[in-house]
Amino acid sequence: MTSYIIRRVGQFVLVFFAATFLIFSMVFAIPGDPIRALAGEKPMPDSLRQTLVQRYHLDEPYIVQYWYYVTGVLQGDLGESFNQRPVLDIIKERFPRTLRLAIYAFIIEMVIGVTAGVWAGIRKDKFLDSLVKVSTVAVISIPIFVLGFMAQLFIGVRLGWLPVTAGNPPSLYGYLLPAIVLAAVSLAYVARLTRSSVVENLRSDYVRTAKAKGLSRRRVIGVHTFRNSLIPVITFLAIDLGALMGGAIITETIFNVPGIGQALYQSVLGQEGAVVVGIVTLLVIIYAVANLVVDVMYAVLDPRIRYD
Repeated sequence: MTSYIIRRVGQFVLVFFAATFLIFSMVFAIPGDPIRALAGEKPMPDSLRQTLVQRYHLDEPYIVQYWYYVTGVLQGDLGESFNQRPVLDIIKERFPRTLRLAIYAFIIEMVIGVTAGVWAGIRKDKFLDSLVKVSTVAVISIPIFVLGFMAQLFIGVRLGWLPVTAGNPPSLYGYLLPAIVLAAVSLAYVARLTRSSVVENLRSDYVRTAKAKGLSRRRVIGVHTFRNSLIPVITFLAIDLGALMGGAIITETIFNVPGIGQALYQSVLGQEGAVVVGIVTLLVIIYAVANLVVDVMYAVLDPRIRYD
């Protein structure tokens, strides 16, 4: 297990450099003048413009800019925005809100998605199974921004059950509607994945053996079927936690949640390269750690899985 973790850490280092270099290159390739975008409609003195260009190394090739950035990251410095605010401070301020939203969405998709998938799987081809399959396909087919506006219109405006915006600072009540919207698509995938896994495991030899031994249906499903069915689901859930944070860009914009998704969107519009790469770097780290945790949990859930 130790050697496996060491190999994965080595892979994480390669992924880190490759992802940050790719994102930095893409940000560098965005057309336009970031200094001009910072000034807006106001004129900027040439002396100030030259100072900013030299300060942020904008007159140098992007490979040199990347070198300045990555050496700063290794020293704990993610750079600063064009208004001279450290990127790390922006992340510290915004990240807890996005994390809270992602956790609420994660809980919703895990509880409802797994429960719906298990019930649909053990009642294959019955009414509940058909309802889960049809409803999940419908949710997956609708773009997330459409789901967000529909939720605001029907649940927030017409029914008045939940606020249409999260507020600043967002409250638990204000997080609920954006969390539901953010979790909707992932919930549908979790339900379908759980259902398929349960149906497949119910046909396995060890399940038939457990039934032949006279074990109760509750024990056969709860111990022998459910545990093995969770392996692909946990893989999806762990990776999806990072996806929820990245996918929160649209949701946070719709519901006005002041998180890193909204900060990332605003930074792209303002061509704030350091902020964009800093936030993406954080998401890369979250993905890598989530994958490592998933691989370790495999051995806990399935005794047949071992790493040398």
